[in-house]
Amino acid sequence: MDCDVYVPRLKASISQWRQQGVKGVWIKLPIRHAHLVEPTVKEGFRYHHAESDYLMLVYWIPETPDTLPANASHTVGIGAFVMNNNREVLVVQEKSGAFGAKGVWKFPTGVANQGEDIWTAAIREVKEETDIDTEFVEILAFRQTHKAFCGKSDLFFVCMLRPLSFDINKQDSEIKAAQWMPIEEYMAQPCIQEHESFKYVAEICSGQSNSSCSGFRPVPTLSTSGKKSYTYFNKLQLQNKKKELGG
Repeated sequence: MDCDVYVPRLKASISQWRQQGVKGVWIKLPIRHAHLVEPTVKEGFRYHHAESDYLMLVYWIPETPDTLPANASHTVGIGAFVMNNNREVLVVQEKSGAFGAKGVWKFPTGVANQGEDIWTAAIREVKEETDIDTEFVEILAFRQTHKAFCGKSDLFFVCMLRPLSFDINKQDSEIKAAQWMPIEEYMAQPCIQEHESFKYVAEICSGQSNSSCSGFRPVPTLSTSGKKSYTYFNKLQLQNKKKELGG
């Protein structure tokens, strides 16, 4: 659509929406219509969020407080705790990032993709970074931090996975090295001991390996809209749920 056609139509629409008592207006501009961003902003719209193929703009018409929902506030990250029968954990050294130049051995980590379940993201990240096949067991812990990537808050889930294969083939593009390391050696790293959150996570993982802790396991459920989702319960909650259902 040409700007000479678009702008008069937008002005007329805003006038009509105002008469109808419409409050919030959303305009989704595909990237092929990037030339319409400036004239849209000049009519009072502001940026809301963007994806790789579109920009979403919003306009609150009345002279009242804007109650349009904000853009997504969190990203979801995972850390994968994978231990073999020799009490060795799967660890990697990254080529870049905060720990790239420090020689720190860490669990495979990553960010869940849009529409990807936590347990699926954990399995995928381990496979991508080390080529190890795994089976999801449970969530051991999670952490919330603020002003992380792109200023967003971050929810980071520590997931326990059971290895189904053991021969490592590291991801050359991102991973400098990968190995099976005794859990005691992993926990003894200065970086783990000096950072409180890292130390807590290591202790929780070590405790779970000794069966002294219980994490949260996914149970398939349906949302109110009928979409498949997962609700996470700990072992005791699952046992009680089965009793309620007569299982």
